[in-house]
Amino acid sequence: MKRLLIFFTWLWLLAPVFAEAQQVRVLSDGVEFRGDLGSTKRKTIILQNESNQVKTYLLKSLRGNIGSSQKVSICIGDTCYDPKKDLAKIKLKLEPGELLTDLYLVFDMGIAETRGSFDLSFVNESNLRDLFVVEARYEVDDPSDKVDEFDYKDIVLSDVYPNPSVRIAQFDYNIKNKSVKARISINSFIGNPIADYELDPERSTLPINVADFNPGIYFYTLFLDNKNIVTKKLVVKK
Repeated sequence: MKRLLIFFTWLWLLAPVFAEAQQVRVLSDGVEFRGDLGSTKRKTIILQNESNQVKTYLLKSLRGNIGSSQKVSICIGDTCYDPKKDLAKIKLKLEPGELLTDLYLVFDMGIAETRGSFDLSFVNESNLRDLFVVEARYEVDDPSDKVDEFDYKDIVLSDVYPNPSVRIAQFDYNIKNKSVKARISINSFIGNPIADYELDPERSTLPINVADFNPGIYFYTLFLDNKNIVTKKLVVKK
């Protein structure tokens, strides 16, 4: 009986810790940088504060095998930091339930053909048990090899990533002709329309929440001024 009382006492004491277990979710699965020698790539990191409290996180560490000619920067809005030099300056504040979409990783591909991975660990400034990790991979290609991009007169559009996707699927793009109307249309395997997204010429990333999609194969199509340009496959998993 005494042991049982001690057990429930510990459960009561640890209840706040368990209640804090689910804090910030990283919705950007499998962040990947792939590009030519000397190029720079930017990826959006989408976070969601799933708690009912304001959360402030500090960058705790950058770990991985980033090559000597590669460089990663962390950008919050228009302000960018070098995680190796500005560790103490990188701070993220999320309101209760907030979906944060203005956090970016910028990766300079460097001058050597290589591949590797790294991760960024963020910790709650008031609770060291509360942390999350952003994982990323990179691959630097020779410029003679074609990268997974559609490069047209009016737009450059990356392939969707990650693919397969579980929660968030993303496109990177650059609309070169600001007067063109660009959009991405998603259809089911049998051709039923699922969603339609207009590409904002002032932005460079389109995140799509596929968490509510049924698992399976979908097709996305790029339209320029309502003209079908290209169609590719998107796989959604649970």
